[in-house]
Amino acid sequence: MLNKNPLWRYLVVLGLLLLALVYALPNLYPEQPALNISASRGGELTPGLVKQLANEFDRAGLKPQALELNNGQLVVRFNSADEQLAGRELASSVLGNNYITALNLAPTTPAWLAAIGAGPMKLGLDLRGGVHFLLAVDMQAVLDKQLNDSAQQLRALLRENQIRYQSVSVDTANQQLRLSLRDNNDAAASAKLITQQLPELQQSADGLSFTLKLTEVRQKQVREEALQQNLTIIRNRVNEIGVAEPLVQRQGADRIIVQLPGVQDTALAKEILGATASLEFRLVDTEADIAAALAGRLPPNAELYYSRDGQPLLLEKRIMLTGDHINGASAGYDQYGQPKVSIKLDAQGGTKLSAATKDAVGRRMASVFIEYKPGEALTADGTPVLLKQQEVINDATIQQRLGMSFDITGIASPAEAQNLATLLRAGALIAPVQIIEERTIGPSLGQENIALGVSAIQWGLAAVMLFMLVYYKAFGMVANIALMANLVLIIGVLSMVPGATLTLPGMAGIVLTVGMAVDANVLIFERIREELSEGRSVQQAIHLGYDRAFATIADSNITTLLVALVLFGVGTGPVKGFAVTLAIGILTSIFTAVVGTRLLVNLIWGGRRLQSLPV
Repeated sequence: MLNKNPLWRYLVVLGLLLLALVYALPNLYPEQPALNISASRGGELTPGLVKQLANEFDRAGLKPQALELNNGQLVVRFNSADEQLAGRELASSVLGNNYITALNLAPTTPAWLAAIGAGPMKLGLDLRGGVHFLLAVDMQAVLDKQLNDSAQQLRALLRENQIRYQSVSVDTANQQLRLSLRDNNDAAASAKLITQQLPELQQSADGLSFTLKLTEVRQKQVREEALQQNLTIIRNRVNEIGVAEPLVQRQGADRIIVQLPGVQDTALAKEILGATASLEFRLVDTEADIAAALAGRLPPNAELYYSRDGQPLLLEKRIMLTGDHINGASAGYDQYGQPKVSIKLDAQGGTKLSAATKDAVGRRMASVFIEYKPGEALTADGTPVLLKQQEVINDATIQQRLGMSFDITGIASPAEAQNLATLLRAGALIAPVQIIEERTIGPSLGQENIALGVSAIQWGLAAVMLFMLVYYKAFGMVANIALMANLVLIIGVLSMVPGATLTLPGMAGIVLTVGMAVDANVLIFERIREELSEGRSVQQAIHLGYDRAFATIADSNITTLLVALVLFGVGTGPVKGFAVTLAIGILTSIFTAVVGTRLLVNLIWGGRRLQSLPV
């Protein structure tokens, strides 16, 4: 019979709406002010320490709702922002410098919803508040490092091929290497060897001296690899700290944007980014006179370093391995019950370390932690010059020739082992970064934006629903039901889709969708009116109205959807947020207008002998 639908079709649509409603429900539970406490280097969060902190809160008259210790992180929930601020001051004074105490917002989603993976929509900085940083990657340091690596490779190749040379020096100011040889035969052999084994070096000869520079292709490749690796490492490091829904993305040739929604403490954010330093493994020079080195008389092949406890160490200049070859790291205990960190390397790193430790069994190997911090001097573009700070975080005896996996022992505590494993697991930056732009958006401003956005949606929804009800009578009520279902679907999809983030422009996209969603119904209802005016029966008018309006609806919405996809592809930040909500809104509005309202109309008026329609 005309305009009749099978039961399964109603059940499928109803099931989709119920699914969207369930996943939209977590948005009714607002986030709570909370403290996110994690151990820094040398600290460890234990149940005893958590109990001590709870007692201190009780003495101060603070009543946190809960203290939750999970995966080495403590989340303390409060009833108000004022209690949150007071709690941070107290926690910072009790815990000291070995712990990071940050303001955050914790979800309050019920356990049964969380169990099925339901959670609230991810909100951008403009709605949730948080910190925004623009980082500049020091590409000069990248090229300097590549030049030093090339110098080490060149020395190794010359020794392996028994070519005598006087010196291999690095001139970072002019971005070149200087190779001095002993005779013409060695010069000819070196030129051939460099061409075959080091094609990334462009050479020019002057008698027994060679000037070597990185080719333009190699320089471009090094810069690109550095930026991509820094992006990956910063993402890993932020994820290790536990910041919810971070945004780390590239901007231009040497910039990285980092957004940490919900984090209100810039000190924490800088701690996270400052932890993205690099690691080097070097042999300890135990034969040199440490007293002479402290007096300024350093051996030619060694450098002076200091450990965390202030003890001086002489390390060889030759770098055995850098942290960018580490694939994995985990904390544990050795056969004597002492803390250790187990390291796994990639294939290239394993080969390098095996060759470097072949004749170094019984010697001590040091792990050097390197940070770059801005100094007072400025570069030509006005950004601070980064100062290199180095610290030996561990040194241990090499028990056997090392390969793709080895252990670091001699660590002071299990907490120190865990923190070192976290540092190594996340990786090491191939190039230093510095913060050139910093913005903090408070949660109160975010709440104001949310309130204004919700108000705009409510007013827009009310105006559209009133118009449809007055102009199309009972059919207008059907359209209004579809409009409400459309909003539920949009919120449900935004809550379910990984990576979808709602921003203030995204809320504008929802307001626009509310207005556009009824366009399809207007086309359908007007087509039904035309069919009735041409003398069609009621059932024929309904059937033809939906069928003939569909082509127009599809054309208009597909073109808008293509525009949304283009905006998402070429846009950044707020533009992407607008494009996401617009695209989702278009798809859900087509579904509710074409499928949803047709089912309702057929359920109410379909298959009946009627003389007129309330349209």
